[in-house]
Amino acid sequence: MKGIRIRPELDGMRSSLFDLEAEIMETVWSRGWTTFCVHDVHAILETRREIAYTTVMTTITRLFHKELLTRHKQGRKYMYVPTMTRAEFIDSMTREVLSSLPPVSQETAMEMLVERVASADPGELDHLEALIRQARGLDDDT
Repeated sequence: MKGIRIRPELDGMRSSLFDLEAEIMETVWSRGWTTFCVHDVHAILETRREIAYTTVMTTITRLFHKELLTRHKQGRKYMYVPTMTRAEFIDSMTREVLSSLPPVSQETAMEMLVERVASADPGELDHLEALIRQARGLDDDT
């Protein structure tokens, strides 16, 4: 993904996307669109507020340049396809944030994980244990 920035003061996708970019991606994902055009998104957004078609078009083009969307020509218009699901996006952004941290902040992130694990339920602990075993290259039989 190109041109993604992190805004840690904001929550969710808005921490890495501008507000309208996040709203567009949420619209695409929540509607389960595998292919869409600018008109599709504009029709949804304009039911919520007054918004210019060109604003939506420019923002979708930015999402294309950030590699969150691909596109192909169909007649006179572009059809867009999301390059990842919401879950894949969140996973990718989490990994990007963690890998960009300096060593001291990585230690803090690990400490926060331990704090989170302290309040985890048994199912979450089992999942975490399986991930640790996998990372260590251990199989379930050892």
